[in-house]
Amino acid sequence: MRTRRSLSWTIFYAAALAGCLLFFFPAFIIRPFRYQSPNALTMAMAVRHVAPWGTIAALAVCLVLAFALWESDNRRRKIVLTVVLVLAAFSAVMSRMNYFEWMFHPIDRAQFESEAASKLESGEMIIAIRFGNDARAYPIREMAYHHVLNDVVAGVPVAVTY
Repeated sequence: MRTRRSLSWTIFYAAALAGCLLFFFPAFIIRPFRYQSPNALTMAMAVRHVAPWGTIAALAVCLVLAFALWESDNRRRKIVLTVVLVLAAFSAVMSRMNYFEWMFHPIDRAQFESEAASKLESGEMIIAIRFGNDARAYPIREMAYHHVLNDVVAGVPVAVTY
């Protein structure tokens, strides 16, 4: 009986870990402004593809085992069961969302600083536009999060994209 209970706990933890990894691995690998090797990116995209169903399967296993383990365990173990179930449920929900869109939101209104007031590092890359005497510089670091910015330079509407 004790070995069966230990096996249930082991399977419970393994299923929860698998579900969490199915969400967190791609989220960790696919990050802007970090080097992403082609192999790691390919693997992360493959995991992201199977994550919605894999996390549901892991959550289902965790739920079944949590109900079996709940009755006779002490309070501390019930807290552990609850926390692990919340993490597994979080992974199942998040694997279905495009959380990368949260990072890449549009800029409502362009705000500019003078060159002297700018906090850009000397080696930081920019996108620059000049029409006549009017010039703008858009930091790549910011554009990578927003991708598109509508602006007006010397009275000419422009769409800046990265």
